[in-house]
Amino acid sequence: MDHEQRRAYWRRNLRLMAVLLSIWALVSFGAGILFVEPLNEISFIGFPLGFWFAQQGSIIIFVILIAIYVWRMDKLDAEFGVDEYEEEVHHS
Repeated sequence: MDHEQRRAYWRRNLRLMAVLLSIWALVSFGAGILFVEPLNEISFIGFPLGFWFAQQGSIIIFVILIAIYVWRMDKLDAEFGVDEYEEEVHHS
């Protein structure tokens, strides 16, 4: 991979991380702090929704975002020819 390809790869990686972390911050801060009162008017599994997001929802969203990051990075790695499977084949 030449210098320009590395820069493009890294730029796309940073963009993906920025989007996913922004989603997580909005969900954590927004649902758990800013909008907690209106969300508490809604019940989810017997708990006020704002409380649930503050305690569990942001963690679950974070785990889902990690899975999305892994899935998208696998595609990006394959697109740029740096996927792990290829490295294993070449080293064997």
